Amino acid sequence: MARLLNFLVLSSFLVAAHAATLGVVHTEGGFVEGTSKKIGIISPEYIDIFKGIPFGAPTKILEKPEKHPGWSGTLKATDFKPRCLQATLSQTDTRGETDCLYLNIWVPQPGKSVSTNLPVMVWIFGGAYLFGSAEGANFFSNYLYDGQELALRGNVIVVTFNYRLGPLGFLSTGDANLPGNYGLWDQHMAIAWVKRNIAAFGGNPDNITIFGESAGAASVSLQTLSPYNVGLVKRAISQSGVGLSPWAIQQDPLFWARQVGTKVGCPVDDTAALANCLRITDPRAVTLAYKLDLLNLQYPVVHYLAFSPVIDGDFIPDDPINLFSNAADVDYLAGVNNMDGHMFAGMDLSVINKPLQDIKADEVQKLVQDLTLPKGSLGSNLAYELYTSNWGPSPSQELMKKTIVDAETDYIFLVPTQEALALHALNARSGKTYNYLFSHPSRMPLYPSWVGADHADDLQYIFAKPFTTPLAYRSQDRDVSAAMIAYWTNFAATGDPNQGPSKVPTSWLPYNTLYGQYLEINNSITYNSIKQGLRSPYVRFWAHTYRNLPNL
Repeated sequence: MARLLNFLVLSSFLVAAHAATLGVVHTEGGFVEGTSKKIGIISPEYIDIFKGIPFGAPTKILEKPEKHPGWSGTLKATDFKPRCLQATLSQTDTRGETDCLYLNIWVPQPGKSVSTNLPVMVWIFGGAYLFGSAEGANFFSNYLYDGQELALRGNVIVVTFNYRLGPLGFLSTGDANLPGNYGLWDQHMAIAWVKRNIAAFGGNPDNITIFGESAGAASVSLQTLSPYNVGLVKRAISQSGVGLSPWAIQQDPLFWARQVGTKVGCPVDDTAALANCLRITDPRAVTLAYKLDLLNLQYPVVHYLAFSPVIDGDFIPDDPINLFSNAADVDYLAGVNNMDGHMFAGMDLSVINKPLQDIKADEVQKLVQDLTLPKGSLGSNLAYELYTSNWGPSPSQELMKKTIVDAETDYIFLVPTQEALALHALNARSGKTYNYLFSHPSRMPLYPSWVGADHADDLQYIFAKPFTTPLAYRSQDRDVSAAMIAYWTNFAATGDPNQGPSKVPTSWLPYNTLYGQYLEINNSITYNSIKQGLRSPYVRFWAHTYRNLPNL
């Protein structure tokens, strides 16, 4: 036994002696030094980690980001930096700083020499454009968006970064006085920094994939549609959100800007005066001037998301539906969770998560009516007829509750994603298109047994939590995680989720508008998981029948 231990110690020492590490890296701002981390003993893996590299100067209130001036000496990039200033979850206080434009990099080092020309995956976090950070939520040192496992398992460089949120990131007067989209400009600055600097970390600057979830997924979509990113991004992945989502673009930004202005005592009748006043107001007061009240809502919560990107005639020069030619050479993979709308439906009608309480047909009708407000009674009647067509004379409580979830999933996430995929495919030159449906059931023990994959359920799998915290997961969860990581990182490497360094469960056919092929992702992926025409009757209703009805 002692000999075995000595052998293992000696082997570990010899491997460590030959382990590759980047050491000090030269970037445009100056030298940075991260940490080299060893994972495992018998067959150890190595990864270089850089945390808290500045890609922009401390932000000025309601102005575009500026390039970081750089630093002298060697920056110790060993700790996450503060998130951008935002409200706490209780929305009674703030957290974060205005000096927040920092990014983090994970570089796998599987060989004896440092990695070169690796694919690069740049993560854009979600959180309703109100909350979130580059590292994500954490339980002690276990951060949701820790890129270590994704980088090691897929042999890719992973980058995460902060961007401004809430009023400070997206408030706009709808004119040149406060054009908005400051958070999108932050994202663009991070992507451009990666393009210019990632070769020094062993990455391929011509093979950058941006990927994100929810508001981050819509941001990914909008970044591919903006003319400012043409040539910067090679591939993109949108998980539960696109630029066509009903919440992705704020159509009446001045209304919300005036709401904030009134709260902090600024003049609201003149946009120049309002802009000047807001820029000299305490940014924490500006942040807390908007509150997303989740209790006693008159309409579905999706209608109350106030601060999001706007059509500014610059970064977003037109309605996103008209900008897909800018993504003609971008490989695009997009999809949703099969019950993405469950989280929102639970806020709108809490009864759906209460097994001992019944839902009534008129509550379902009211919810559908509120989702279809712009089209009035004609829109709501047609939608209600479609969604209750399978009810029969005595629908079960489970069926009625699932109807609510289906309606919200379709309206908020699924249908806009199908439209974006179709437009991408129709405008593509070299860009390839892939579609998925994630349906691995929720692990939330408080939810009814019929709940499928809720909003954000996919995050734990793409960031390999079933492997990093194995006691909290089952073997089938590790199968899902391994499959997703393989598909995602293969796609980042080659533009084809089937081709790359990782083995996948089955071949994923590309999407086209004729058949609408998609892959259903769960714990049993086989050739039967390739399907066609995802909820096509509902997509046709929302994208064609509903849209062509007159607005009230």
